[in-house]
Amino acid sequence: MLIALYPGSFDPITNGHIDVITRAASLFDELVVGVFDAPPKNLSFNTEERVKMIKDSVTHLKTVRVKPYAELTVNFADSIGAKVIVRGLRMGSDFEREFDMALMNKKLAPHIESLCLMASAEHQFISSSLLKEVVQWDGCIEEFVPKHVAAALRKKYC
Repeated sequence: MLIALYPGSFDPITNGHIDVITRAASLFDELVVGVFDAPPKNLSFNTEERVKMIKDSVTHLKTVRVKPYAELTVNFADSIGAKVIVRGLRMGSDFEREFDMALMNKKLAPHIESLCLMASAEHQFISSSLLKEVVQWDGCIEEFVPKHVAAALRKKYC
């Protein structure tokens, strides 16, 4: 059974994330969406809230599990038996960071492969931080996130 890990902070999950999850789920026997518990950034939602938002967004994908973690990503990948770490790329600026991360992960865990999926064209510009800024100014975000996520963002910022 080939297991892959799609790690991230998902603060909050966007339709771009869901696109990557859906596409990755079709490539592997099981996809674990790993919700990093303590990313080095200010979070809008706690880990429990982020996990729930993701679970509610992927109920239609039967081979996807959502799990929080608080350790080095390659160690978490090992603990769940993942052989692949999936990452999404939106634009050129993502490439440098993901490339550096893939090289470090390969050095730390040579048996784990990194796989980058290009974001679909309609999701290239979507970022969680940009959505939080838009919602703070009462902008329309409903086409970029699931309805329950839009409601959570509005409750948090409006």
